[in-house]
Amino acid sequence: MSTMQPQGDKLKKAVKWISDKRKQNFDINLAKLVDEASFQFDLSPKDSQFLLRFVKNDDHQNSA
Repeated sequence: MSTMQPQGDKLKKAVKWISDKRKQNFDINLAKLVDEASFQFDLSPKDSQFLLRFVKNDDHQNSA
């Protein structure tokens, strides 16, 4: 099974930023974090949608 990987520097930085924030507070709202990351890293709507799917998928894998 292949794993989704973010493409582009902005997305990679956003994933890292979200990961760092979740280490500080794992229960933080993912949608809110994605909105903040999208604004901070100037992501396109398409990239923002990908980021939300990516972190939700990662969240499901980590809780299994």
